Amino acid sequence: MELALCYSGGKDSTLAALLLDRFYDVTLVTASFGLTDDWQNARAAAAALSYEFATVELDRSVAEAAVEQIREDGYPRNGIQRVHEHALETVAERDVDAVADGTRRDDRVPSVSRAQAQSLEDRHGVDHLAPLSGLGRGAVDRLVERHLDVREGPSETVAKADYESELRALLRETAGEEAVRAAFPDHVQTAVRGLRDPD
Repeated sequence: MELALCYSGGKDSTLAALLLDRFYDVTLVTASFGLTDDWQNARAAAAALSYEFATVELDRSVAEAAVEQIREDGYPRNGIQRVHEHALETVAERDVDAVADGTRRDDRVPSVSRAQAQSLEDRHGVDHLAPLSGLGRGAVDRLVERHLDVREGPSETVAKADYESELRALLRETAGEEAVRAAFPDHVQTAVRGLRDPD
């Protein structure tokens, strides 16, 4: 069975791929607005893990609406959620049996409600899977530490391909660096370099 997994090159989406790999033919799919070349970071991670990789193009108007939402709110949560929902819809249009993401139980954003998942499945004729949805942060971190070689650091210094990097770029372009600093709190990001050598 063919599965397309929304992929950023970070630890959560990579762990999701590893958990699903036994049951599906997994393709890692990075959704991009074409605002940056950060998608190449996900491609490099996919290559290091020996997974098939693809990109899908997102509608720039969704990025613009998300950035406007972020500016109005003063924080990125609702804008990122809007982009994730659009990305899932876009990935679900591929010729696959299932779509998946790396959302965890404790994630505030992005998230996929039961109703959203069922709607996606009904409208696109695919299964939606979120293999980390029952795992808390501690469980995810322990699995990642054991199985993945990960670079970790402040979000602006760790190269990956998540929605945040493109939204930051568009906000910077439209409102300046100060608007980016005001809206996006400092936090740690991860980028996967490959599998950890077995002990």
